[in-house]
Amino acid sequence: QVQLVESGGGLVEPGGSLRLSCAASGSISEIYLMSWYRGAPGKERELVADILPEGDTTYADFVKGRFTVSRDNNKRMMYLQMNDLMPEDTAVYYCQAAIAIDVKPSFYWGQGTQVTVSS
Repeated sequence: QVQLVESGGGLVEPGGSLRLSCAASGSISEIYLMSWYRGAPGKERELVADILPEGDTTYADFVKGRFTVSRDNNKRMMYLQMNDLMPEDTAVYYCQAAIAIDVKPSFYWGQGTQVTVSS
């Protein structure tokens, strides 16, 4: 069984920062692509950033220059450093990962962590 658990969300004022974490656990043989998505009420879930095992990253245009994704392969962790937060960043942030238990990888999701940007 594989589990992804996000943490680090909360309430922050505009211009503030938060650091999200995603921890993978279970009978894992390999973790491939890891991604952060976010979902707000009335909006489709959207990709925020992703990162390959070797460190290659991609970002959505709306977070470029403000958010930084990273991972620690040994600890099976992924992080999202969010700076200069804006009210429109308010959403539930989800971790997704392509994880292989034996050979073929499958996508798994975490339960999400709420980020609220408000004064």
